[in-house]
Amino acid sequence: MGTIGSGRNSINNATRTTATTPTTTPAVAKPAPAVTAKPANLVKDGFDTRSPNGAARTVAPTGVFTAPSGSKDKVFDGKLVGAGGQTFDASTPLSQVPAYTPKDGVKTEGTVIYVNGMMTDMAGQKETLQAIADKTGQKTIGIHNSTEGFFKDLGQCITDKMDKGKNPAVDTLADSLYTELKAGRDVHLMAHSQGGLITSRALNDVAKRLRIEDGLSPAQIEAKLGKVSVETFGAAAATYPDGPKYVHYVNDKDPVPGLFGLGTSGKGPLDLIRNAGKDAKIHYFSEKSIFSGAHNINDTYLNQRVPFDQAREGKF
Repeated sequence: MGTIGSGRNSINNATRTTATTPTTTPAVAKPAPAVTAKPANLVKDGFDTRSPNGAARTVAPTGVFTAPSGSKDKVFDGKLVGAGGQTFDASTPLSQVPAYTPKDGVKTEGTVIYVNGMMTDMAGQKETLQAIADKTGQKTIGIHNSTEGFFKDLGQCITDKMDKGKNPAVDTLADSLYTELKAGRDVHLMAHSQGGLITSRALNDVAKRLRIEDGLSPAQIEAKLGKVSVETFGAAAATYPDGPKYVHYVNDKDPVPGLFGLGTSGKGPLDLIRNAGKDAKIHYFSEKSIFSGAHNINDTYLNQRVPFDQAREGKF
């Protein structure tokens, strides 16, 4: 996310010019164009643009990003990922990002924004985006958290944990969230592993912007964040701000959430410094091992996932 206050228009002093009296015949004023009232409430979310009659319409993307041949995964850091693996600049309006769709058709309204974990390249994220669409029955797009190898990725996880340093995926998610919430729209997020850290950090950044830029009180911020639904899978974040509606999936056999995230189903001394978010639902399960895919989102975590509203009722 950019500097707090980004998005505000700067005030520039325009150069003053002196008008001269025309010597030619004055031009006949053209009639003002008719003003057509814009229909209200025809845009369901930032991904779904509606025409005046309420029918869906396609908006040509303007922020398509094409990586130079031979580029490493780093060039996609913080980029929006659409259907077919198309990538878009972070500033691209969400309505211009074509989403992945379920193979058997869309069954649930809304669009999921998914943030991947460490050691996941673009090919891996594309595979998961399609898997999420198929599992949820919803349209899905991604925010890419690029990989530079285990040790650099781990170092970034540490700085994310401390809320230090720049992470393009955090900036893109925070800016997207802020834009959608300011427009009064709901947002549905999913995150895996380091993606949970990125999500937690972005939500905190948005809360700060709502406080500093918009002057909202803590209660107002919490209410505004209530339009955000969050699902995490094996996340490495141990704390989340209050407000969003949370569902966390934790595999007891997965050391990532066990050591760095919300912990396992057993009680431990670190539980005192963990916060899953107010009224969060946590689904603990035990499956596989770290050597056989306990941390895998496609083959392990998504198999445990149930519809969001059902999960919020604690029915897993």
